[in-house]
Amino acid sequence: MEAPSGPTTTDQAPANPAATDDMLAGQPIGYWAGLAHATVTRYLRDTMARTDVAQPQYWVLNVVNSLPEPPTPEEVVAQLTHLADGPYDIARAVDQLLHRAWLRTDDGRLSLTDTGQAARARLRALVTEVRAVVHQGVDDEEYVAALKVLRRMVANVEAAESA
Repeated sequence: MEAPSGPTTTDQAPANPAATDDMLAGQPIGYWAGLAHATVTRYLRDTMARTDVAQPQYWVLNVVNSLPEPPTPEEVVAQLTHLADGPYDIARAVDQLLHRAWLRTDDGRLSLTDTGQAARARLRALVTEVRAVVHQGVDDEEYVAALKVLRRMVANVEAAESA
């Protein structure tokens, strides 16, 4: 593997949760991105669980609500499975929402019931509250900059893998 050329020559340091600001440039992105993902996901899922809802259920409600035409269960599964922890999580969420009568099927197509619409609205408010906690002290400009850096790192790795 050839060393990349460019402005970054900082040595990689071991992951250190107590790293001071002057040490952060050497910290591994995988550690910090993974920690952020795990921490935020756990907080969101724990908060949702207090209302007896799982994150994949919220995803399903949003997808069914947002598509121009009512989707089949298979279409919802195909669209969301890459986000889930396992291959059956989305199909299971569809079944759970049908059982709760938050979704209904008409001619094999899914749509939200009035109860499902109300639940989606409550969950959207809850997720907005969670986002406010996560983003506390981070303005939109900083957030966009962080995402642009992560997006660039993903593109760098994808380019290296395809080379």
